[in-house]
Amino acid sequence: MAPRCSSACLLFLLLLGSSGFFQSYAVEVDVKDASNATCLYAKWMMKFLIKYETNSSDYRNTTLNLSSSLTHNGSVCGNDTQAALLAVQFGEGHSWSVNFTKTNETYQGDFITFTYNTNDTAVFPDAKRKGPITIIVKDTMRPVQLNNVFVCHNTDSFEAENVTQIFWNVTVQAFVQNGTIGKKESRCRADIPTSAPTVPPTIANVTTASTTTLSPAPTTAPKPVENPDTGNYSLKSGNKTCLLATVGLQLNVSQDKPLLININPKTTVADGTCGNTTAILRLNDGNSTLIGFTFVVKNASGSVQKFYLKEVNVTLLNRLNGSVISNADNNNFSKWDAFLGSSYMCRKEQTLEINENLQIHTFNLWIQPFLVKADKFATAEECFADSELNFLIPIAVGMALGFLIVLVFISYIIGRRKSRTGYQSV
Repeated sequence: MAPRCSSACLLFLLLLGSSGFFQSYAVEVDVKDASNATCLYAKWMMKFLIKYETNSSDYRNTTLNLSSSLTHNGSVCGNDTQAALLAVQFGEGHSWSVNFTKTNETYQGDFITFTYNTNDTAVFPDAKRKGPITIIVKDTMRPVQLNNVFVCHNTDSFEAENVTQIFWNVTVQAFVQNGTIGKKESRCRADIPTSAPTVPPTIANVTTASTTTLSPAPTTAPKPVENPDTGNYSLKSGNKTCLLATVGLQLNVSQDKPLLININPKTTVADGTCGNTTAILRLNDGNSTLIGFTFVVKNASGSVQKFYLKEVNVTLLNRLNGSVISNADNNNFSKWDAFLGSSYMCRKEQTLEINENLQIHTFNLWIQPFLVKADKFATAEECFADSELNFLIPIAVGMALGFLIVLVFISYIIGRRKSRTGYQSV
């Protein structure tokens, strides 16, 4: 039975203060599994500062607060193969979610999806663009030991696409074991005292009117994103393996600030089709990221045949309702080519440019889309970056520069000698 979050989930809404920045609602969500045991717990406060364009082409700043009509449909417990999801919906068509992934020892936030609806005229009066707008930001939460509770009382924020998301008084534990919230806390860096006293960040008072002028929100240094884990994927035709792929995948989504999304092999399902001249591998990471690779055989009627990657398409979905956030496609590739019956390998990082706003970085790539035998990769043709000859490039460049310098020097000496001979003749 799927994990559920019905009336057993708790929503605790507490109005704090009568004015000022920290006037907002605190949210408490207790997600239960099929046995009515807690599997995901969170209590936090947040609000959103948004700049939007009006019909007169100027820009206004508005504040979006949580409301008492908040719901939490779509939250998921998660397990070893599926990410946990904390999701809330509030106001007139606004929603927010964060997904959590785990290893054998730790869990951490992966990325945050926030959708705001400019049809909400109370918050976005005279908005030029109408309808839902979705942004995705990478969560900077550090890995937390399993069975520990993550706590951060200080203010944290994320900025992307004219939106600043602000959080404080955060308590969260994903992948709760045996239904019992952990006793041990893992604190955020801002909560850990230093040798010198620190002053908490202050923000000028903001009223709830939707056209107020906002002071800059505190910023957080971006956390370096690690390389993605390498996944092993395969397709079958009947009971025979027809495609093999090993690769680590990372999306680079260009927004106001670049967003890197690692594809998690533990939550990714592979499907597709095999054929004599065309093969398609589709990867679905938790119903939020869909990536399709199309391979074709060139010179199909010739005696020497090679395969190559021809097309890649990427779709980012809203985890809550499955709506498309963005879609990109490039069908003009001519990469990863190798002779038919062999495989292609490239351990070094490669980049596939889907469009100006989206790239895919690949790591530890090994692919064979045709003529797989005995469920094993055939002999691999390596990319030049992996080749032993790759080191010769800087040597050759250095030798060429050295030769050029010697040539210039010799020309200079000859020129000086001619000049002296001319003087002696006079």
